[in-house]
Amino acid sequence: FLCLFSPGVQSSRTARSEEDRDTLWDAWGSWSECSRTCGGGASYSLRRCLSSKTCEGQNIKYRTCSNVDCPPDAGDFRAQQCSAHADVRYQGQYHEWLPVDNDPDNPCALKCKAKGSGLVVELAPKVLDGTRCYTESLDMCISGVCQIVGCDHELGSTAKEDNCGVCNGDGSSCRLVRGHYKSQHSSGKSKETSPQQFFVCLSSSKT
Repeated sequence: FLCLFSPGVQSSRTARSEEDRDTLWDAWGSWSECSRTCGGGASYSLRRCLSSKTCEGQNIKYRTCSNVDCPPDAGDFRAQQCSAHADVRYQGQYHEWLPVDNDPDNPCALKCKAKGSGLVVELAPKVLDGTRCYTESLDMCISGVCQIVGCDHELGSTAKEDNCGVCNGDGSSCRLVRGHYKSQHSSGKSKETSPQQFFVCLSSSKT
């Protein structure tokens, strides 16, 4: 879970635990609806400080949700957010906006570029929760901050896939194969490539 502090937020309560009573916090509320229906989103839970003074700790925590692949025709989530601004004039003109991906300085800002020109604009200070920070990463933006996400889809996790594509694996389910292979051209001629190496999955059944 990821916890952040946001003052003055209230939510429905469940039964208070001993820890909640000791720290003057009310119990955590139920989880919110996921920010996305597929592709990985974020959900949050809130709790209220019961003291007239400031409570120590956080009153909001997050978790990932909807960690299933989107349909192929769903489109890129960041691109959808850029496209939503197509009917809004910018400097007196309408533009077709395309996403600016992998911004190293601020990956969680909605930066878009106008199609057919070099115009790049920050159309929103924050992308929607669940937007990937980078195209080839599971890390996601939550409240405008890039949060680490492991291959186990847990926030703050350092879990990674091994060479076999297994999350937290030890590499024992595949083996490395080196060699040459021939590629067939449209002319019908075959051409041997330079040395290649591949990881081949091993069958779990005995032969």
